[in-house]
Amino acid sequence: MGGVQSCQAPFWCIMSHYPILIEPDELEPLLDDDKLLLVDLGKPESYSQIHVPGAMYLDYPLLLAGTKPASGLLPPEERLAHLAGMLKLDSASRVVAYDDEGGGRAARLAWTLHYLGYQSIQVLNGGIHAWNNEGHPVSEDPVFLDNRQTLPVASHDPTVLATRAYVLEHLDDDGVVLLDARTPEEYAGTKAYAARGGHIPGAKNIPFTQIAGRLGELGCKKGAKWDCSNAKTVMLFCNGLWCGQSPTAIHAMLREGYPASKIRYYRNGMQGWESLGLTVVKGGL
Repeated sequence: MGGVQSCQAPFWCIMSHYPILIEPDELEPLLDDDKLLLVDLGKPESYSQIHVPGAMYLDYPLLLAGTKPASGLLPPEERLAHLAGMLKLDSASRVVAYDDEGGGRAARLAWTLHYLGYQSIQVLNGGIHAWNNEGHPVSEDPVFLDNRQTLPVASHDPTVLATRAYVLEHLDDDGVVLLDARTPEEYAGTKAYAARGGHIPGAKNIPFTQIAGRLGELGCKKGAKWDCSNAKTVMLFCNGLWCGQSPTAIHAMLREGYPASKIRYYRNGMQGWESLGLTVVKGGL
């Protein structure tokens, strides 16, 4: 049985030209494509009532390690191989993911598959709510994943990650921005979800709720649409592995045209940084 190959291999690179977001009216004509895989990451009760026809339900915790204290880490290798097998990544020409709560869960699947070297994944813009509100067809008929199959993961793409070592190495790099996606109060340390509160030295604060309108601070130019051809590499973080601010920010950045290749996700965030005894600074409001 073949395995998932990295995007350095021709098979995957040929299929890596889709934009990260797909609109509902772009998706509907593709529903009859038997090589399209639709993945619903919403709540199970929502899926049972309404979903895109042909969409398979994927339980979000399958994308997480689930072990304390860092439950949000990537799953171990055997779980990643199981995920790749369930999704049949060796035969799917394209994966489209969506959820029912703003795109964060779908973006997590996209990020995970990018880590596995599979680039042909898109996130349905607006999720199931946009799909339904625009009058596209819906279904109540469940589609079940094959839980028996595994697909060996041949290689990974580490460029989607920002490790502690990578962050430390690039703190003084003018072409790389350490971006704190939390609220101004969390950044300043007046509100804390970690032991000491504050932020990583050198971090720039653009709250996740404002990021779509402030891409100019990251090298993009504002026109009719953002031109991000000269965007800087961003090391994005929030409170920690459990925090949803960074995935929400990443989703907004991708929606506005920020290149996925310029986004690195420091998932350990403030809690991971503090647990290592590294310097934290306060202030900045």
